[in-house]
Amino acid sequence: MSDVLSRRQLNRASLHRQSLLARAELSVCAALERLAGMQAQAPNAPYVGLWSRLSGFQPAELADELVRRRVVRTPLLRGTVHLVVPNDARDWYPLVRPVLARGFASNYARALDGVDLSALLTEAATLLADRPMTRVEIGAALAERWPARDRTSMAYAVTCLLPVVQVPPRGVWGQTSQATWTTAETWLGDTAPTGSVADMVVRYLTAFGPATVRDIQTWCGLTRLREVTDQLPLRQYQGEDGATLLDVPDAELPDPETPAPPRFLPEYDNLLLSYADRARVGADHRAVPLPPGIGGVLGSVLVDGFWRAGWRLARTDGTATLHVEPFDRLTRADTADVTEEGHRLLEFIAADADRYAVVFATAVHRTPAR
Repeated sequence: MSDVLSRRQLNRASLHRQSLLARAELSVCAALERLAGMQAQAPNAPYVGLWSRLSGFQPAELADELVRRRVVRTPLLRGTVHLVVPNDARDWYPLVRPVLARGFASNYARALDGVDLSALLTEAATLLADRPMTRVEIGAALAERWPARDRTSMAYAVTCLLPVVQVPPRGVWGQTSQATWTTAETWLGDTAPTGSVADMVVRYLTAFGPATVRDIQTWCGLTRLREVTDQLPLRQYQGEDGATLLDVPDAELPDPETPAPPRFLPEYDNLLLSYADRARVGADHRAVPLPPGIGGVLGSVLVDGFWRAGWRLARTDGTATLHVEPFDRLTRADTADVTEEGHRLLEFIAADADRYAVVFATAVHRTPAR
């Protein structure tokens, strides 16, 4: 009979593997490999996510790796932009291309009915190898050959059906830029992919397990993965609800009573988007904040490991204020711990402010900026 894991045990396992129990002493590249990539739809969000996970993390650490092409922003899991190391960009794209193709087919394919997509993608690859382009520029360039076709749909055909990356300064902290694309081959070189779906499943479980097959499918967007997991030497557990949970053999499961300090998660954080059943983080009936914009200005607060508050940044007259909005009553000790961590977050995301304030529903906690 499989061991039964409580919700708290699953919570601590997820936090441990996502480096949210204790900040890890890792480089950006090593962290992204350990985390199986990071959601990066909002360009600044991964900076806050890494700050919450890595000891002493500074924005230049990620920005430099983007410029040096040691990490890339590319459409992958769930058809959304992710921050990954180059090997994962190369290996995972062919595996998740069906997910991207489904998104294209649902939203843009009808406008290109009758177009030879192979010819369109070949033309686009040549154009992007010459210089990076925005989607508007891609559509305009392709319209020279297909003038009667919808330009937006042609541009999305390219970014969904070709392996592409977004180039800096997109994603560089402190800079704003439209998403500008080139081919992965142009940016990273011509290296054949070597990964398999089985490899990707193991990477997920290493970063997020124990988890169900539905959880894995939610993370990557693929379906019918039970056919894959059934062939792997995985350990099985049982959840409190009777669901079968899978894990890599011999993976560490922390003591469920391990302390979990407050953590501020950004928009689109992996922890909240990578499970079909989010009860392990207390988010099963709450919508994950997915706002437009470059990110790094609002998100979720974990208290004792569970999502118990939201946060947002506001700036007025030299003061950077962190508004913390609890979903239920916090203890005095929790409030003090969240306040302390909140001031550290302000020092990271609003280093240019003259003053910092952390504001709750009934109290304001102030310290001078350092």
